[in-house]
Amino acid sequence: MDVLTDNWSLYGDGFLGTVELTVYSSLLALVLGFLMASFRVAPVGSLRAFGTAWVAVLRNTPLTLLFFAVLLGLPRFGLVLPFTVFAVIALGCYTSAFICEALRSGINTVPRGQGEAARSLGMTFSQTLAAIVLPQAFRTVLPPVGSTLIALAKNSAIAGAFSVTELLGTYRTLNELGHSIIWTFVWIALGYLIITLTISAAVNVLEKRWGVPR
Repeated sequence: MDVLTDNWSLYGDGFLGTVELTVYSSLLALVLGFLMASFRVAPVGSLRAFGTAWVAVLRNTPLTLLFFAVLLGLPRFGLVLPFTVFAVIALGCYTSAFICEALRSGINTVPRGQGEAARSLGMTFSQTLAAIVLPQAFRTVLPPVGSTLIALAKNSAIAGAFSVTELLGTYRTLNELGHSIIWTFVWIALGYLIITLTISAAVNVLEKRWGVPR
């Protein structure tokens, strides 16, 4: 217990850093995932190709390699930002590929006839997607999207290796101070558990309200 009480501010900074990474990366992943899912089902071939390439590249690239590419590669092209912002970009883009596929699978569960009926009434593709397809798809994709966001929270631990303040990175300082590595990781694991259980609880609330009845 002493390792926690004696280093409360260090744990607090790491915990808040992980929460910040998770929240901002999740927002970016959801926006990009929605956009790429829209591209993948769009009637325009170039958009479908772009969405397919986005998913294929990011989903099959190791996240650590993507961190190296963003945090160490982009500054070489003159784009200099705080490492936390770079970490959000890497996490958000990587996770968006999985969000995209979850949304696309939900879109595919909506009967094709509903989209055709909407278009016969004069609705555009964007209107059909926003008003007819996505509200129904949303009900089925809550569980997989929730699982993906939980994975994002745990993946944020990689950011600590790139000088970003987050929960897992606190073990280095605590180890140097001579604290028990076992108890250090116990409290770190508890912090991640709090974050992931919070995400899970939020998804469960949404699922009970808007999810598919069981």
